[in-house]
Amino acid sequence: MTITADLSHQLAEFAVNTRFADLPPEAVEAAKKSVLDTIGVMLAASGMEPAVRPIIELVRESAGKGEATILGYGDRVPAGAAAFANGALAHGLDFDSQTPWGAHADSSIVPTVLALAELRGSVTGEELITAVAVGQEIFIRLRCNVGWHMDWNLSTVVGCFSATAAGGSIFNLDASQLANALGIASLQSSGTMEQIFGLGSDLRGMYAGFSSQASVNAVRLAARGMTGIRNLFEGEAGLFKVYFKGEYDREKMVANLGKEFLSGGMTYKYWPAVGNAHTYIHAAIELMKENDVALDQVSEVKVFVGDFQQRMCSPLAERQVPNTLVDAKFSLPFLVALALARGKMEVEDFTSEALKDRTVLALARKVVPVPDSSYNWTSKLPDGKIEVLLADGTSISRLGSRVPGSVELPMTWEELFHKFGSCARAAVSPLSADGISDLCNSLKTLETIHDVREIVAGVSSFNVAQRKSA
Repeated sequence: MTITADLSHQLAEFAVNTRFADLPPEAVEAAKKSVLDTIGVMLAASGMEPAVRPIIELVRESAGKGEATILGYGDRVPAGAAAFANGALAHGLDFDSQTPWGAHADSSIVPTVLALAELRGSVTGEELITAVAVGQEIFIRLRCNVGWHMDWNLSTVVGCFSATAAGGSIFNLDASQLANALGIASLQSSGTMEQIFGLGSDLRGMYAGFSSQASVNAVRLAARGMTGIRNLFEGEAGLFKVYFKGEYDREKMVANLGKEFLSGGMTYKYWPAVGNAHTYIHAAIELMKENDVALDQVSEVKVFVGDFQQRMCSPLAERQVPNTLVDAKFSLPFLVALALARGKMEVEDFTSEALKDRTVLALARKVVPVPDSSYNWTSKLPDGKIEVLLADGTSISRLGSRVPGSVELPMTWEELFHKFGSCARAAVSPLSADGISDLCNSLKTLETIHDVREIVAGVSSFNVAQRKSA
């Protein structure tokens, strides 16, 4: 009888043996876009999201050996602490990339690899691209092939493993060490969907920081010889049995692993809000473009919702008047109302003052959910439909499909540059036009960079200059 090694060992072999030359062009492109996009949203969160401040303050106060950089601020802190802060920044605005099937890979992968790249030193752009592509691939294969029942938050439960694999690639772990690192990281594989569905918590925006910090620490501990869990995923009390009731498809997880890369389909957000709302935001924006609608004539706005979107509408009265920016980004009534009122949605539209906008709040109170199972979230993110009823009895409806930034209409480099620029200008220390242009060009040609610390320096130099002149 042949005994198959636990999946963790096969994933570790894949991660340590994959080289830049093994990556197809679409995986290279996705990795580079993900680094650019994630750095951009980190910078925006540094200036726009007050919920990240306790983490930034804690990391600064704890200080320690200056190994890696808090992006947006420029402070040098221990690598794990930098990953903690940067991970929180990466998902703080819910503006970070996602897979076509939902869930966020890059907000834990990119902070992890950047911190470890600074710590190791002399990490090339090719190595960084390879590590990100490896992490994305592992994330997608795990995320799509477990029996998920909207119970665990897959971005954290799966994210710590993909980020650790990416970090192990950067840190030149061997396969045995990386398998150990995955086991060590499993102690932080946690987080239920209640943190996503619930109201009033900052954790929904901060969770990637915990995954990133855990991944950096797991890689460093494994490099020092700490052992992990031999049967991490498939053991009698392994992750798949305990977390997913034994519902997983190993064959699909490893099919053509190393030969076929699914990460080329990574998607990048046009709007800083939960991904399941984007079809509705798109519908609202396009409806306003296509019709002459006077907002004071709107009597009701119906949103046709499936299982997941219903949670963005419940309890309705509280969702219509969110108390925090984190809650606003998960409130379907508020997001639809904002899109209708502004006819657009920018990162600058989410401020504490925006939560008090009378026009938006008046519209949000008119948004009502209509349950419709045809919009359930199954494998891919579903379309969204809204219907606006006017005082004269007119009804106008719009389906939100082929959303900008989706697989059907992927973001171009030019569009990502525009997004990066708006994010960098919103940073706690805004970047100059020249600095933004230089960073965009460097990240588009990331494979030519000899040392990734050049990228971090490009982001951080302006912060340092700002502090010195203050």
